[in-house]
Parts: sequence; C-alpha cells; structure tokens
Amino acid sequence: MFVLFTDFGPSGLYTGQIRAVLHGKFPERPVLDACSDAPAFNPRASAYLLASLVPFYPADAIWLAVVDPGVGTERDGLIMAADGRWFVGPDNGLLSQVMLNAREASCWRVQWRPPDMSPSFHGRDWFAHVALQLSMERMPEAGEVSPDDLVGSDWPMDLPEVIHVDHYGNLVTGLRAGSVPVDAVLRLGKSRLRRARTFAEVPAGQGFWYCNAMGLVEVAVNRGRASDVLGAGIGDPVAGVIGTD
Repeated sequence: MFVLFTDFGPSGLYTGQIRAVLHGKFPERPVLDACSDAPAFNPRASAYLLASLVPFYPADAIWLAVVDPGVGTERDGLIMAADGRWFVGPDNGLLSQVMLNAREASCWRVQWRPPDMSPSFHGRDWFAHVALQLSMERMPEAGEVSPDDLVGSDWPMDLPEVIHVDHYGNLVTGLRAGSVPVDAVLRLGKSRLRRARTFAEVPAGQGFWYCNAMGLVEVAVNRGRASDVLGAGIGDPVAGVIGTD
C-alpha cells in the first residue's frame, strides 16, 4: 500500500500523475490519499500534520510525502524508516516530526536519480520511483545519515500555530492536546478560548478548543466556520496557556 501526503490540492493535474506512476507498476496495490491539501509551500506546518496522521494507516504502508517549495534546488531527497514504516520525501523538515515521534528511526539521503527527471516535478519523477523500489524491497543508491543532521531535527514537538483549515473552517494547530492542560484558556487573535469535549457542549456560534481525533488542539465554532468567525488561518499563532481561571 502507498499513502500520499501532498499540498497538490484535492483536484488538478498532479496527484493523478503520481498515482499513475504507482498504479502502472503495481495496479493491485491501493494508493490512499492521507492529505492532498497540506499547507501549501509550508513543510514546517505540514510536518506536524503528517505526524498526526501516520498512526491511522497500516504499518506496512509506504508514505510518499511531498510539500516541496524547493523542488529543483540542491535540497536532498530522503528515505526514512520510522518504527517499521517507510517514508520518502524532501529533506526540508517535512519528515522531521515523524522522526522525532518515532521510537526508532533511520535515514538515508537518496543519491540515485532517474535519467529523465523534470526539475519541477520530483514527486512524480523521483520520489514516486524511490517508493516503488522500496515496495520491491530494493534500496536505491543512498547514504545513511544521522537523524540529527536532517532539516527540522531541532524543531519543537509542539508548534503553537494554526497548521490546517479543514472543510468546516476548523483550525487545526500543531499543539498536541496532551501537552495542554484541560482547563487552559488559549488565545488566537483577539479571542480567548476555553476547552470543550464536544461541539454540543457550547452554544451555537461560540468558539472553543478541543482535542481532535488526531490528538491535536483544534479550534472550532459550534455550527460555524472558525476561520471566518475568528478571522484566523494557517500560520496564525496560538498563545500558550494564558490562564486557567
């Protein structure tokens, strides 16, 4: 099984081309889209979203993760084995939180390059073919590297900002809910937000924060779009605990 995590958008030209490469070699293997609307051009925010999704997919899946504003530059391509799962993507911090959350992780810089590779679409022409080789239990030419040498290895475990706006306008943050006291009052813009366990615990139109189904702090408005009501979006900071009254 292959799992895709990209910022290519839910429609358009790009995801389909990657799926075609994978399907062309192994038509019997499913290709799942974990996320096609990761924060565009933002591997830092995307890293926290990616790490939150990994536990919900089979352990034998090969992840192809592409949020790559540096495509065509000298940035490296990576293979990572983390707790038995395989990941392929750019060395720009996108895989950093997967690594930091893993009990065991090994990393390789990919030295192999396909002979014909578009400088603007490494996801299709390079990373997808690396994933195919891993699926055949072949390691392409690559040099092992210490996880401490990767971009993002020094990033914190919690990112106190909005990293994703979902279909409903809810604001997913890079904060692990388990790291925030349940009685905390959080600040997003001019709003102060208390925790609720479910949407129904607050009146319609009221904002709150809660532990979402991926274990992250999420800000929502009951029966409303938090992104519109609070005027917030990707990159907006969420203050740390500012009170527990």
